[in-house]
Amino acid sequence: MSDLDTHSRLIAWLKIVLPLVALVILSTLFLVARVIDPEQAIPYADVDVAERLREPRMTEPTYAGVTDDGSALTLVAAEARPDASDPRSGEATALVGTLETPDGGKTALTAQKARLDGTARRIDLSGGVQIVSPAGWQVQSEKMSAMMDVTEVTAPTPVRAEGPAGVVTADAMTLTSPGETKGRYLLVFNGNVKLVYQPSN
Repeated sequence: MSDLDTHSRLIAWLKIVLPLVALVILSTLFLVARVIDPEQAIPYADVDVAERLREPRMTEPTYAGVTDDGSALTLVAAEARPDASDPRSGEATALVGTLETPDGGKTALTAQKARLDGTARRIDLSGGVQIVSPAGWQVQSEKMSAMMDVTEVTAPTPVRAEGPAGVVTADAMTLTSPGETKGRYLLVFNGNVKLVYQPSN
């Protein structure tokens, strides 16, 4: 038998054996394949789609603007929900704000809740509102309101302010920027005002 005949017979056998081997391997794969349990599928998100459609919300929204006196206002919230009746208004939680004045001073503002009135261009803050001024004063009140187009912050509830000069308590407070003195700000305490003076050593 010549080498050519042997080679031809080998090729012929391989043409029969190799497809059979492939079928055996495929059948084995199907037989030993693990059955998939839908209950053990990886949950991609635990979100109530119907609730999201009914109550749309935004995560970590940011607002930035400039007031008439040149101060830059930036607001960031953990979550915000638009008002269904007025798309310019809405509510937010865990609000953090920064007001940077033209002279470079930065005032920080935090509040647990906020209500944006787009028509009045006002933000009503509540839930442990705190303002930290660049001069080192920390002002706390349960409620405050801040205008979005002018530098004006009011606190209609009792206020406590701690700073380099001591502690001030009052029934209300207003922070404004008088038009005739651009770049300067006027802080007024109203009602029963008390100052505990603590001179620096």
